[in-house]
Amino acid sequence: MAQSHPLSDMLTRIRNGLARQKASVHTNASKLNKHVLDVLQGEGYIRGYVVEKNERNMDILRVDLKYSEGQPAIRELKTVSKPGRRVYSSVKTMPRVHNGLGTSIVTTPKGVMTDASARSQNVGGEVLCQVF
Repeated sequence: MAQSHPLSDMLTRIRNGLARQKASVHTNASKLNKHVLDVLQGEGYIRGYVVEKNERNMDILRVDLKYSEGQPAIRELKTVSKPGRRVYSSVKTMPRVHNGLGTSIVTTPKGVMTDASARSQNVGGEVLCQVF
């Protein structure tokens, strides 16, 4: 079945896996999903991810979730930019998540990065999601 927004699907699978205390979740592979997972791993929200093949020989991603003392490392994970409403932000208007304690993931002309990295490189872009 065709998905209208694969990134939202991946974030929902991660949220559901954390709610059920799963060790890992599987999701469809795409370049954007891999880049977002790289940022999540770099910020310490997930343990990592592995590209695997399913029964139809298509790439899927196994995302290893991270817990600290039985609590998920991710408390809140939400999609900001959606297919029907794209949200773009300049450096000056880049949103802060929970007063800087969380992270916004932004896609810029220089690649997918956190809001802090985008501010330091003085570049704006599309705000994909927010993590806390």
